[in-house]
Amino acid sequence: MPLAQGIKKQTIFGTQVALGTPKTGAGGQVLRRRTSTFTATRDMFENDEIVSHQQSTGVTYGLKKVEGKLEGLLSSGTYKDLMAAGLRKAFAATSAMSAGTDVTATVSAPQFVDASAGFLTAGLKVGDVGRWSGFTAGGVGNNARNFLITALTAGNMTGIFLDGLPAAAKTAGDSVTFTVVGKKSLVPLTGHTDVFFTFEEWYSDLSRSERFDDCKVSAISLNLPATGNASISFDIVGLSRTLGAAQSFTTPAAETVTAVMSALNGSIFVQGAEVTNITGAQITIDGGVKPVSAVLGSNVSPDMDRGRIKVSGSFTALFDSATLQTLYDAETPISLIIVATVDPSATSDFMTFTMGRIKLTGDAPDDGEKSILRTYPFTAELNSAGGAALAWDQTIITIQDSQA
Repeated sequence: MPLAQGIKKQTIFGTQVALGTPKTGAGGQVLRRRTSTFTATRDMFENDEIVSHQQSTGVTYGLKKVEGKLEGLLSSGTYKDLMAAGLRKAFAATSAMSAGTDVTATVSAPQFVDASAGFLTAGLKVGDVGRWSGFTAGGVGNNARNFLITALTAGNMTGIFLDGLPAAAKTAGDSVTFTVVGKKSLVPLTGHTDVFFTFEEWYSDLSRSERFDDCKVSAISLNLPATGNASISFDIVGLSRTLGAAQSFTTPAAETVTAVMSALNGSIFVQGAEVTNITGAQITIDGGVKPVSAVLGSNVSPDMDRGRIKVSGSFTALFDSATLQTLYDAETPISLIIVATVDPSATSDFMTFTMGRIKLTGDAPDDGEKSILRTYPFTAELNSAGGAALAWDQTIITIQDSQA
């Protein structure tokens, strides 16, 4: 009898139309992964009665549950549906800004000045990565390059080209457009989505299927190490498992083919300034999702409870000044932007994670025969200073994906 091999297993998922309606048949998507483990668990209750034979009478089964953990390497477009479900808002595009002929480009900040003062009304935000088009002559070097906005007013756009090269100076007169690349998702103020997924673990070498129904994303964790691949993981909770001998997703789409992002090509910005001595960063987005309490007459929960979305994390930095310590001591709310890219090319795929308001909650050092590192844990909160026609999104976190 053959043994199931991880290399031959496929993890497939699809979006359900509603609670209690598993996604099966055509559709679905095979997921890239490092590992995926889905477990059917049960509440168990000991029979703690006393009887004359002085022996246990066993245990009784209770509520069924599903616990899943999906770990993968970060790549554009691969996990957009799961991230959007965790943030409770679908990814959406930002309309391109046709800036007209009155934009001036300079090498120093602000790199782009709009005499018509239309940046904010166009819906642009700090943390957005976009590409200019339409510059001519000496300004052509600004076209088709990823530009991260680190500070923004109605007329001034400050930031950095992610390829590391400066802006090209150009006087006004060219008809130019700024287009935010890909799509963005964020935790909204209203209209939160409530998405259920079906996951399937298909063991082709055994012709066995495990289908996990009515699943939700409970938590998302991002890790950018000092060196190596950026990674992402998802905590999944669900209501039930179905075993079968046939594949539930009959024609799933193949895995995405976008390149893996390297932590070496990432950047971190605190208060709009790039911090070059960061050695690693982590973010956790926790939605507090769990099955509703059991009801009489059923061993499956009727739905999922959702908590408020909490965002926390930490970053480590070489200890070279008291700047971050001072922010911590003064209890100063700060902004944090984390950018992960595939490579330093002008149009590299990327993802950004923007938090307009975080508070540092520590500055613990390490020690040893090496450069001293300090760890700065943080907690994010709703940035109430953001909103329509303002420089920031009014949210706790925004994610931009160049391939969403």
